[in-house]
Amino acid sequence: MSDARDDRTLRADGLYNGRDLGGLRLRDGSTTPTGRVFRSEGVDRVTAAGWDALHDAGIRTVVDLRAPSETARDTGVRPEWLTTVVVDHDGLDVAPSFWEAYWETGLVGTPLYYGPHLAELPERTGEALRAIARAEPGGVLFHCAGGRDRTGIVALALLTIAGVDPEAIVADYLATVGNAPALLASIGVPANEDRIEALCAEHGTTVEDAFRVVVDGFDVDRFVERSGLDTADLEALRTFCAAVA
Repeated sequence: MSDARDDRTLRADGLYNGRDLGGLRLRDGSTTPTGRVFRSEGVDRVTAAGWDALHDAGIRTVVDLRAPSETARDTGVRPEWLTTVVVDHDGLDVAPSFWEAYWETGLVGTPLYYGPHLAELPERTGEALRAIARAEPGGVLFHCAGGRDRTGIVALALLTIAGVDPEAIVADYLATVGNAPALLASIGVPANEDRIEALCAEHGTTVEDAFRVVVDGFDVDRFVERSGLDTADLEALRTFCAAVA
């Protein structure tokens, strides 16, 4: 898993959980293209200097996975060169019944809901992936609030479609888990990893093992059939839009 723990950090003032998804080991032994697709937490607190750093990294599009109630509170200033595409990944309005059990139990903050979300609401992740695939020329950064759950689901699907080795997908997710304390401390929120691990333990697993089960059980072919992605979208995702100059 060492390749996914190499320094792919996206260094920008105001980000604590940003990184390039390039350089990850593919099943065929090659690696994903660098400087094309990035993930992070919300960009609300990115400073002017931070936006300059993101521009220097080649990023020109941001795909925001948050719900309308969250984006309405976002008062961050975006530079003129940036295109923002908003995709409500949760789909609270279109599928409220899906969320009832997860909100009641708190499992919405654990990997235990990722698999069911991909299976029951594939169009939500499909819409996010379509936004990445059809972005204007330049790098694409996708994010939710903490860069862990919604971003983690989209990253899992994207990396699987691209042919990334499953162990590298798991390691990339664990990088986010490792970044969580610093991210939460930056906004004055206590670390919550013990609570998340406890919830997973109640279901006989751990955060890492729960995520690994999702990766191993992800039926990418069935997902693609129901995702709304077309052939051109899939080719763009498989190549990280590397042919786009």
